Amino acid sequence: MYQIENSRQVLGSGRRFGRAGWRKPSRNVVLLGLTSMFTDISAEMVNTILPLYLVFTLGLAPFQFGLIDGIYQGGSALVRIASGFIADRIRSPKIVAVAGYGLSAVTKLGFLAAQGAAALTVLIIVDRIGKGIRTTPRDALISLSSRPADLGLAFGVHRALDTVGAMIGPLLGFVLLFALPNAFDAVFVVSFCFAIVGLGILGLFVRDVRAVRETDGVALPAPSVREAASVLVAPRFRLLVLVGSGLGLLTVSDAFIYLVLQRRLDFNFGFFPLLYVATAIVYMILATPVGQLADRIGRGRVFVAGYIVLAVVYASLLLPGIGPFQVVVTLGLLGAYYAMTDGVLAALASGVLPPEVRGSGLGILGTATSLARLVASVLFGLFWTLWDVTGAVGAFLVGLVICTVIAAVLLGKDQVPRYE
Repeated sequence: MYQIENSRQVLGSGRRFGRAGWRKPSRNVVLLGLTSMFTDISAEMVNTILPLYLVFTLGLAPFQFGLIDGIYQGGSALVRIASGFIADRIRSPKIVAVAGYGLSAVTKLGFLAAQGAAALTVLIIVDRIGKGIRTTPRDALISLSSRPADLGLAFGVHRALDTVGAMIGPLLGFVLLFALPNAFDAVFVVSFCFAIVGLGILGLFVRDVRAVRETDGVALPAPSVREAASVLVAPRFRLLVLVGSGLGLLTVSDAFIYLVLQRRLDFNFGFFPLLYVATAIVYMILATPVGQLADRIGRGRVFVAGYIVLAVVYASLLLPGIGPFQVVVTLGLLGAYYAMTDGVLAALASGVLPPEVRGSGLGILGTATSLARLVASVLFGLFWTLWDVTGAVGAFLVGLVICTVIAAVLLGKDQVPRYE
């Protein structure tokens, strides 16, 4: 047995229904979503200009950019397991999350003094470490603040608010650089201010939620390293790690997809950040209803369907004579893919992980998928350099189709056990 401390205040709002009979997320989930929203505004103001700077200003080759993008995609991986275990061990996911958000905020000021690709790479690594520290305990807080039957909805609402930030951030960066050409310092300062707001919401308003194991009313010790690692023994969770990692190896990063679109259409570089905005708008609109749908028809089914959508995105990049309409459709499908996979995978894992080691389990899953995406970025950049963009996209498309079929068979009927 286990007890969720502070559950009366946190979980109570999750039992209410909206006008259409849909459950409402808890107060904690909404506040965590707002934290992520302001943090993403801060992050995306900077992140959306980096591909242009590294490739078109510094003249990096696709393989070099792939290495740096791989660091961005997977740089947080190695600390996710540690942060998840520490959150479980000290029974305070909020404290660990605050440390991660604070570290990422400080790096925004570091960009003011960064000179050249090497310095930017170091800052990206530090920022990704901060992201790795905060992501797992934050997701643990979301799952522990929600009813098991509402995990898809909870992660959907969080991802929707998070994506609002991903939409606003590039727009602010675009507006600032349009009004003040080459005023990158202004972007970094404004980015830091938004990061501080997000950190303040987390520190001042989010309630900490702790899962405490009990036997006959007596609290048991916090989980050991061995107990945390034992989550991989559970067949269902181990399967999710394998499936998520396998699909991650065939997942091309957004930056590469946008670079392919830019080269195919040859549009003005100044509009590059708007590609992120278009994807974010679709993700924001679909995240909550898709999460609710996943709770009703099966999270595994929705997750696999998301990768079918991603395969269509790859196929669209191979079409001859890409025009504006095809670009809009591609960006829309990319946003739908994120809505069907990102929060849904976290909900899938939360449904099979015991609460007392949920942070550790989510950390293991996040590490595995992040490392897989790191390898994917390096491989795609290498294929692009050795062959060409068509060969690289074609190879990933074939691999993704095969892995998606395997994932559909392995996930089966998506009968997920729930911990009440």
